[in-house]
Amino acid sequence: MEKCKRRSGALEDYLLKNERNNMSRVVKEDTKNAKFASLDYEVLKYNEEINLSVLKIDLHTGRHHQIRVQLSSREHSIYGDQKYGGRGHGKQIALWAYKLTIQHPITKEKMTFKSIPEMNGTWKILEGLKL
Repeated sequence: MEKCKRRSGALEDYLLKNERNNMSRVVKEDTKNAKFASLDYEVLKYNEEINLSVLKIDLHTGRHHQIRVQLSSREHSIYGDQKYGGRGHGKQIALWAYKLTIQHPITKEKMTFKSIPEMNGTWKILEGLKL
């Protein structure tokens, strides 16, 4: 698979879920039961000293383990991801939904919720970012 070297872009793949081990993987488009997965990414911050990036991800589809699978297939696994990655073994996965926007089912009002992790441990890399 190609590596992500750009500061922003789109990832489009077909994913296949394995029910036995609860894992998904990138497969060819014509693979039986494969589902299309699409996301946009933007590098918000990169720390060269520890080789760690903070990404903003906008999901267009919501596939099983989508972010984890698409990034790891390009050798950019999420820090602490025990299932799809190699770095940060024994650490909490550094994947956080900091903003969620939904439409209220009755009023149809657009509602946005934000939550940012405490700036300690792995999350110290977020210091100085305006999220």
